[in-house]
Amino acid sequence: MNTALIIIFVVILGSAAVGIFAGRKMKPSLENWTVGGRKFGIILIWLLMAGEVYTTFTFLGASGWAYSKGAPTFYILIYGALAYTLSFFILPAIWKIGKRFGLHTQPDFFVKRYDSQLLGVFVALIGFFSIIPYLQLQLAGLGMIVEVASNGAVSSRLAIGISFVLTCAFVYTSGIRGAAWVAVIKDILMIIAVAIVGIGVPVMYFGSFSKMLSVLMEKMPEYLVFPGSTSHMHVGWVMSTVLLTGLGFYMWPHIFGSAFSAKSAKTIKRNAIIMPLYQLPILLVFMVGFTAILVIPGLKNSDMAFLALVNKSYPSWFLGFVGAAGAVTAMVPSAILVLFASTLISKNVYKPLFNPRASEETIMRLSRLMVIVITTFALVLAIYFPNELVNLLILGYNGVCQFFPGVVLGLFWKRVSTAGVFAGLFVGVGVVAVLILSGNDPFLGMNAGFFGLLINAFVTIGISMKTKPAEWAIK
Repeated sequence: MNTALIIIFVVILGSAAVGIFAGRKMKPSLENWTVGGRKFGIILIWLLMAGEVYTTFTFLGASGWAYSKGAPTFYILIYGALAYTLSFFILPAIWKIGKRFGLHTQPDFFVKRYDSQLLGVFVALIGFFSIIPYLQLQLAGLGMIVEVASNGAVSSRLAIGISFVLTCAFVYTSGIRGAAWVAVIKDILMIIAVAIVGIGVPVMYFGSFSKMLSVLMEKMPEYLVFPGSTSHMHVGWVMSTVLLTGLGFYMWPHIFGSAFSAKSAKTIKRNAIIMPLYQLPILLVFMVGFTAILVIPGLKNSDMAFLALVNKSYPSWFLGFVGAAGAVTAMVPSAILVLFASTLISKNVYKPLFNPRASEETIMRLSRLMVIVITTFALVLAIYFPNELVNLLILGYNGVCQFFPGVVLGLFWKRVSTAGVFAGLFVGVGVVAVLILSGNDPFLGMNAGFFGLLINAFVTIGISMKTKPAEWAIK
């Protein structure tokens, strides 16, 4: 295991050094720190956005769902393709508005479009409280990967602490540019690891993909048709979840804000065209989960399927390589999550509520300070309360999806009003919270978040028809 440990820590330290080095010539400004001076070309923006999307749960969650649930897992492939198609039409328009008005965050868009600081604060708070559990789970996933890959020689807590002190360091110094540079390393390692394992284990144990799937269909004929091994993930759940996640994919504050870092609207369009290529590694991860249920059935924790199969099938040094890839796969999205969470609090909550005259330098200093505060908070949650935020994470994803009507109607419908968007967002988030926290997800066979989104859209359009349109729309 010494070789595995060396590989893990060399990759983690090297990635952090690259992230810090990326900001060596960067002028310290909110523009450079948050959106990279809006200079990222097609390769860097592609790797950055993929770095946000493909996280530790590319290794753990997708293979774990394939192992434990079967057919419902395919919704992940569908909603990604839908989201990338949608981004071709909405992200270039968002980028143009961001460039024109110097926007840095998602709440900035709502403030400018609807001329309401209060709406911006509300959006920022929803975004912040959605990001925190997402960040906490990245930390927990990283700790799990490194602990298993080192065969217990490195504890989960130690791995989390070391990795995120280093992540905090390169976010503090380099901002989004550091995350983008580390994303290059992360994507290379992730694709190599997933390709070797995803292609290797079905061939190793069954001779080919087709033979592995034939054995799976013979032994578990219900596994690859809905609802798989579940009792509630029928076609209605799958379709509503695909629509919800596809429409809400780019509504996460950190993914939305990263679009501002592109150098042109054409770059965003080209990115939308090539992003579906990243669905191919996900398909290979599914194959690992399907192989694992045949080779090592009965795992208590299905999220361990990928690592358990690697541990069974490959030498320890390769498990170390997979652990290193998994660690960096957690560091990149975590860096971007921390960056945008800190900017939301400093620019979109602190400034409008407590110091409206705060200069950009003040906001920049506060944002950097909040990086340390938020990282520390997430570390505490990951170490001491690892299982306390599951409902909050589900609520978080379904919550940020409620931004969709306000964003899309704001781009393409002049009649939409501030009152309509505010009411729709409030009702949508409220409905989702009530349904999920009361245990009514799915509701009427549909994903609770999708049900909330339908009500949100209905309220937004209905009230907008009865109230004065937002000023910016009619200038």
